[in-house]
Amino acid sequence: MSDDATPRLGLPYVAAGQAQKHVTVNEAFARLDGLVQTAVVSRTVAAQPATPEDGALYVLPAGATGDAWGVESEGALMRFEAVGWSRLEPRMGHIVWVSDESLALVFDGDWQRLSTYLDFETLVAATSPGGARIRFAIREEDVAPAGATTATTMVIPARSIVFGVAARTLTAIAGATAYDCGVAGEPTKFGGSLGAAAGSTNIGVIGPTAFYADTPVLLTAVGPAFAGGVVRVAIYLIQFDAPGA
Repeated sequence: MSDDATPRLGLPYVAAGQAQKHVTVNEAFARLDGLVQTAVVSRTVAAQPATPEDGALYVLPAGATGDAWGVESEGALMRFEAVGWSRLEPRMGHIVWVSDESLALVFDGDWQRLSTYLDFETLVAATSPGGARIRFAIREEDVAPAGATTATTMVIPARSIVFGVAARTLTAIAGATAYDCGVAGEPTKFGGSLGAAAGSTNIGVIGPTAFYADTPVLLTAVGPAFAGGVVRVAIYLIQFDAPGA
């Protein structure tokens, strides 16, 4: 056990006979304020803010700049208070809420989406005594389209029923004037001539459709080929698990 700070959160101890004990206690309170129910403003802002709010927290991205940020490493938690910026050390399993993306991250040496570890994207609707299950699921991926057509890495799983596919243009599409969203043989199945501007969205609802083979979603350029941009694609479906042996 350290005589200076707590082993997990690094909260400073008050030493026996210490003068100005309030300084140490207040430092511990400040650290707790950042480490408990942690919510960060962003993990993508690279330039140190000039006028942050008191208590503002950020996860530093690669290439962060500024007097305080520029000397810290990628992934650091930086907290601002009236006296300036201080670094908070994330521990294994630390969870933060990223306000500008509305998502949760967990620290495992790097910051990962919490859904990597907890299956928030699947809801088991019913389970039989023999282990058969019906599951409502959402599959989601951020795609950087290139060339004439780009396929998602994720697939519509074989023997599932799809209700729709949604798309959101996160970063403006370059090259193409618009894009189609579909599957092989039906390039506009989930939407045609979708917006290339950042913030454009489409929810491509279809009649419940069964897919019998793993099928990627295709983004197809309208006009010139894709030359940049990012599109978030979400698939809404039902999956079925056979009963156990």
